[in-house]
Amino acid sequence: MSDAILFINTMKVPAAEMQGFTKALQSAVEFVEANGPHLMVEAYVDESRERAYSFQLYPDSASIRAHWEMSDPYIRDVMKHASVERLDIYGHPDDSVMQYIRELSAAGVEVSVTPNLTGFHRLAPPVPD
Repeated sequence: MSDAILFINTMKVPAAEMQGFTKALQSAVEFVEANGPHLMVEAYVDESRERAYSFQLYPDSASIRAHWEMSDPYIRDVMKHASVERLDIYGHPDDSVMQYIRELSAAGVEVSVTPNLTGFHRLAPPVPD
């Protein structure tokens, strides 16, 4: 069984906030690409439906906590322009991560957690220039 944990975050982004959201999200992703523990981050925006989707693959729960700690200012900036509607988690987050997830759920975010059964990934580290 893999320790990897996948987050799929669905956000509501009002049209009036879209420009600020995309700028803040691009800045956040640039920061985590350079500094974060992620194995992968991909973000998608559907302006016509006022939705954005973030896919984040972490090696384990410790990396999720590290991301939250180091990226807090960037996360806050992104969330000035959006609200989380749904968070789908795939894998086995530990108790400390789940405590935060329960808080999100209590605040009205729809949350699902699906344990990993089996799998693999072929994500390779970046090749130096």
